[in-house]
Amino acid sequence: MKGILSFLSRFVLLIIIVVGFSLAYYFELFQYLSFATLKQYRGTLTGFAEEHQLLTIASFMLIYIAAVALSVPGAVFLTLAGGFLFGPIATVYVVISATIGATILFLAVRSAIGDYLANKAKGWVAKMEEGFRKNAFNYLLVLRLVPLFPFWAINVVAALLAIPLRVFFIATLIGIIPGSFVYVMVGNSLNAVFQSDQTPDLRIIFTPAILLPLLALAVLALLPVIYKALKKSA
Repeated sequence: MKGILSFLSRFVLLIIIVVGFSLAYYFELFQYLSFATLKQYRGTLTGFAEEHQLLTIASFMLIYIAAVALSVPGAVFLTLAGGFLFGPIATVYVVISATIGATILFLAVRSAIGDYLANKAKGWVAKMEEGFRKNAFNYLLVLRLVPLFPFWAINVVAALLAIPLRVFFIATLIGIIPGSFVYVMVGNSLNAVFQSDQTPDLRIIFTPAILLPLLALAVLALLPVIYKALKKSA
């Protein structure tokens, strides 16, 4: 009985996430995470935020944490909404919330199947995992800085590769700051977008003016790894 309870406890967090995602999908909650919704209810949202600032901030962060933990599509929309409602300071709320949500998913996957896969890893797979873990902070920082892969996928892969929790948390916290700031500032300018009856350009992060500095930061993050490799081969 004790063994069964121990086994089930490993999957509790992951089951909660799966059930939560299924309910969000069943009740079509994803449709509310859109630019059209923000445009429609902008007056109500801004009015509520002005009257109940702390409650609005707390609610925003809880929703953001849940959205990231459940891997619900729409994190970019929430970031825009944060910038629209709170201004540049929303970067702090977004970064903290996204990091907590990512960590919840990371822990859910790792507790459920991370140890099992680690024990099964052999040969070149085990060597690849070992190499990744030795430079986990640098690799994760690059993956967070340059948005080439889905945010949720990085959370899952990091858990499967048994990345230390502390490394995952810090690399995520630091790595998502630039991208979050960019989208928050886009959200902060939405009033002008609404008045001109346009939609924001969400591809802005891939423009040279934004992407090149991010790539430069990614290269800097990889320099220690490159130095170690060169020193080892010398």
